[in-house]
Amino acid sequence: TSLRQGAYSITTFEILPTPPNTRAKDNPWPQYPRLFKVDYGHEEVNVKWGGDPRRYNTMSKRFLGDDKGRVAGVETILVEWTKDEAGRWKMAEVPGSEKTYKCQIVMLAMGFLGPEKYVLDQLELAKDPRGNIKTPSGQYASNIPGVFAAGDCRRGQSLVVWGITEGRQAAREVDTFLMGSSALPGPAGVILPQENLIDQIMIQGC
Repeated sequence: TSLRQGAYSITTFEILPTPPNTRAKDNPWPQYPRLFKVDYGHEEVNVKWGGDPRRYNTMSKRFLGDDKGRVAGVETILVEWTKDEAGRWKMAEVPGSEKTYKCQIVMLAMGFLGPEKYVLDQLELAKDPRGNIKTPSGQYASNIPGVFAAGDCRRGQSLVVWGITEGRQAAREVDTFLMGSSALPGPAGVILPQENLIDQIMIQGC
């Protein structure tokens, strides 16, 4: 998308090492294969600029700004991963590997670890075992009246189509909460208004 929007260059940072081309010993079947992949976005960048945009083992240290307060660069450093005596992975910075990348836009894509805990704590929202906002099955109202949840903060990391669907259904519940009923689309399609509601509209129209 950035390429098609006219970006002059694209660089992506990944703090983890370059994935292998075949399964590693610590990634056996039936685990999801952690393999090096090239999708259409990487291919497009490679065709235009002659290289993969990804920089592995790279950690961002801080953002740099210009005299107008706009982002102007990112300071980075390489990292290496080793295992300790217990077999756990640990990360260490590589001395002398600092590098500054000039940029005009920084986009963060770091995955989803759950909703912001301080928001849930301040509102005293109930949480499910995974730390998401808890709601009744198939519903979007939280334990606090007037507070609704939908999408990733309710169901956990998922597809955007689920976010769209749940957002619409949550909007219907909010409408019902505020107005007593709702004519917004439901899970099975368009919900037709009740006859008395139609009568009221006709009367108002007259």
